[in-house]
Amino acid sequence: MSSIAKDEPHGDARLTTYAGDRPLAAWEITSIVSSMLIAEWIAASVAGGSRLVVAIPITLAFAFMIVSHRLRHETLRDLGFRFDNFLQAGLFLLLPMVLVAVVCFAMGRRFGGQTSFQELHLGTPSIVQLALGFGWGLAQQYVLQGFINRRAQLVLGKGWLSVLLVAAVFSALHLPNVWLVVATFTGGIIWAVVYQRAPNLFALAVSHSLMTWVIVSTLPPAALHHLRIGFKYFG
Repeated sequence: MSSIAKDEPHGDARLTTYAGDRPLAAWEITSIVSSMLIAEWIAASVAGGSRLVVAIPITLAFAFMIVSHRLRHETLRDLGFRFDNFLQAGLFLLLPMVLVAVVCFAMGRRFGGQTSFQELHLGTPSIVQLALGFGWGLAQQYVLQGFINRRAQLVLGKGWLSVLLVAAVFSALHLPNVWLVVATFTGGIIWAVVYQRAPNLFALAVSHSLMTWVIVSTLPPAALHHLRIGFKYFG
């Protein structure tokens, strides 16, 4: 990387852009997305569903992101692991979440959706379900926002172009499950917009887990295909 060209605002944090940095950021996005697709399609098919084999490209992707953060001197606060703007991000998320929930419940009544979230996790205490849901949401939002969104802003700038790229990536990772592609593209837009205004991964993780609960509790189980994606969709 050569000399610093400019700094771009990113909520309270700042994204530092270097000369020739856009191609590098684009390559970083491509590398992470490729690793996730390899895990979902190639590793899952070759390994016959072995979680250990599927975890290899995912682990390498996380290691790559951590190294990238260190080389760019990005702090946990920069990425959105913070609490000072939690309420602000939550308020930004509130109205879109309510609107999405209303649409999902209306569709559930029309087509006959899942009546109880507990039915999908029999034998698992509710507190464990909530903790796992939050943790899974936090991990996904870190990848989606803390890495891909930040790199997308380096490539396309802050605004709708980078927001749509983030949403497109998120939905593509849920192929070929059509319902999940639609849901994740919608959620991806909402979360990307909020992250660019108030980068807080904890608030996004809460939203992610709650919206997942709404979707599986309202939309038809047959349409959701047990939330399977990638090669496992056909299993």
